[in-house]
Amino acid sequence: MNTKLIQNIILLLTLFSSTLNYAQNKSEKPNFLFILVDDLGYMDIGANNPNTFYETPNIDNLAKRGVLFTNGYAAAPVCSPTRASILTGKYPARNDNTAHFGAPQPYEKDRIKNKPLLPAQYIDYMDLNEITIAEALLEGGYKTMFAGKWHLGGEGKWPEDQGFEINKGGWTRGGPYGGEKYFSPYGNPSLKDGKDGEHLPDRLANETVLFIKDSSEEPFFAYLSFYSVHTPLIGRPDLVKKYEKKREQLEKGQEIWGKDGNSKLRLVQEHAVYAAMIEAMDQAVGKVLKSLKELNLDKNTVVIFMSDNGGMSTSHGHPTSNFPLRAGKGWLYEGGIREPLIISWPSKFASRTDHTPVTSTDFYPTILDLAGLPIKPKQHVDGSSLASLLKENKKIKRKALYWHYPHWGNQGGTPGTVIRNGDYKLIKYYTKRPTELFNLKKDISETKNLVDSKKGKARKMEKMLDQWLQETDAKFPSPNPNYKE
Repeated sequence: MNTKLIQNIILLLTLFSSTLNYAQNKSEKPNFLFILVDDLGYMDIGANNPNTFYETPNIDNLAKRGVLFTNGYAAAPVCSPTRASILTGKYPARNDNTAHFGAPQPYEKDRIKNKPLLPAQYIDYMDLNEITIAEALLEGGYKTMFAGKWHLGGEGKWPEDQGFEINKGGWTRGGPYGGEKYFSPYGNPSLKDGKDGEHLPDRLANETVLFIKDSSEEPFFAYLSFYSVHTPLIGRPDLVKKYEKKREQLEKGQEIWGKDGNSKLRLVQEHAVYAAMIEAMDQAVGKVLKSLKELNLDKNTVVIFMSDNGGMSTSHGHPTSNFPLRAGKGWLYEGGIREPLIISWPSKFASRTDHTPVTSTDFYPTILDLAGLPIKPKQHVDGSSLASLLKENKKIKRKALYWHYPHWGNQGGTPGTVIRNGDYKLIKYYTKRPTELFNLKKDISETKNLVDSKKGKARKMEKMLDQWLQETDAKFPSPNPNYKE
């Protein structure tokens, strides 16, 4: 046989084999769609609260198809620390990313008036030396895209500097504060303006859909990080009108307001503008999920849905109620840290409700595990992979979850640290406020402090907490020399 012919046959066989291997590898690798909502409360979706004032049909349908977690937690009661924990897989205390970026530093004493403690110093950016989940997936052959709110550092530390090939809307600011806010023109250097009046949630959904279509032949990681439902409270006029009418139908005479400490607390969901913002966000979620189905990608796409902290109930317009969860954003009670959390992969995970306590540091190792990619030993020091729990309903071997928030919350929260061990939750404060111990299974509203009746349990948990604080080299508040009682 002609030598050249043999060479051509070998070349064709090699190309065929490579193509086949690529197709097999592609089919084995799931896509990932991570949806993060800003300031959405646990009780704000119908899947967690059938009596909610808001309408979230697309999120609720996702919950029916996936695993709905009733004990899903953000790593912090405010945004930036949680966002960094998702991307790094580390607790905020370990990286000193413990406050929302822009919060007062201890040396900014003019911003901390009449407080007995100066907050702990924190780092107001996500370190470029961290290997983010986007960088790990990019290295593993994934296309990566970010759309929406970033709030993890200034220019030079935006999504495109942290492993995302495409960035639509992510920059320094933590809210849509430029231009016409939630409507175009946006005044956002990372997002070109659309037609006047274009709605930001819909635009971010469209950008995500476009990326998915362009990446449908390759494994992809799409991170849709809504600015919604963060302040400013601005809704689409048609939806605001809808919920104003719905509010008129509510039972009269309800006690709408209460107090937690010195903070005014909303007890009833009935804010029409906030409701409009939630429905518009839900519609945007539905648009992206619909595109996955139309492209026949839904069965091989892992969808993760979560919020970055609890709903705003004690300040900034008091738009929502987290009841029966206590307090809200900026607090270490359940209203501030327990989140709506859904993980769906129809071809692999049986739909169900799961009560396992999980947290935002778990996403990084879980995603790599599901993608069949190696873990990063220096990176994975806090989160646990949920892959076996999701696939086989196996228990996670973990003693406790932790939170460290050595800051004064803009919403009324007090500097403190938390440990959850089983059904028990202990909150240690850095003011004169006494330590609190709650049994969350029996007392979800955290009304009965058991620290005196369960002294042994409290001591054991406080010892575990102190060991964790030492291990993470956590930073603490300090006395304010200018404070006068």
